[in-house]
Amino acid sequence: MDRLISSGPNPLASNAPECAMPGSLSEAEAALGTPQPSLQDRLARIVRTIEADIIPRLVHAHRPSPAEAPQAPAPLPIEPSLVAPFVRDVMADNDTAWQQTVDRLSEQGVPTDVVYLDLLAPAARELGRMWEDDEAMFSDVTVAVGRLQRVMRRLSPAFGREVHHPADGRRALLLPAPGEQHTFGLAMVAEFFRRGGWDVVCDLDARSLDPVGLVRAEWFDVIGISAGGEARTDWLKSGIAAVRHASRNRAIGVMVGGPVFVTAPERAVAVGADATAPDGRQAPIVAERLLDERARRL
Repeated sequence: MDRLISSGPNPLASNAPECAMPGSLSEAEAALGTPQPSLQDRLARIVRTIEADIIPRLVHAHRPSPAEAPQAPAPLPIEPSLVAPFVRDVMADNDTAWQQTVDRLSEQGVPTDVVYLDLLAPAARELGRMWEDDEAMFSDVTVAVGRLQRVMRRLSPAFGREVHHPADGRRALLLPAPGEQHTFGLAMVAEFFRRGGWDVVCDLDARSLDPVGLVRAEWFDVIGISAGGEARTDWLKSGIAAVRHASRNRAIGVMVGGPVFVTAPERAVAVGADATAPDGRQAPIVAERLLDERARRL
């Protein structure tokens, strides 16, 4: 709230024109040969002057500058040390421990996007690593990822309350690369796009994937393709070229994501994409930037 009393400079003593006071008002009227107003009229003018001029100047003079304005404290990140025990909990035989962790974070007021990025995403990456390194059975990893999805669905209504819907609308198609089995991160990215007001089509079933048919049948502003490993990047080169050729939107923006691009963002250009993003929070921001660049070119 603006402060009306401050130890700062007096706005009425500034270089701005001073407000007319009753005495000067009477002198001006007399000089013009106009009749002097009644006492009630003069009081009414004084009140209007105070309300319309003096108070706004006071407020403006004592309003803190953007650099001085108190900022809401940035949410504290979830400590990385919490990820490993959380992974053990989602792989356990019961739901008690991991549910208690999520409940505790909610009670502490940790924002949903922080839970997504600092807990669920690294937990999913760790589960994928354990599977690829034969440290966990496929069935155990599947159950654990299913629990992560339960957490995301549970938090998603709170996430959705923050959605901002732009007037012009945006459409995004989010897909895994063919054969990609790690799709939890892509589902999380879709939630961030929805939070940003995008209309999202997200197909997580790589077996039925037909990106060329989808972009030929419907208009999309951006397509995002997730690839977990280098083995999928060979398809991306030919797949992205085919998508651009078939798309109803000839200026479609193409984004790629996944661990292979987080560690080496320059690979995005190498496979023919326009951009990549380091995490789900940044993905819709990067997508908006692509659309702005396209608009400037038109």
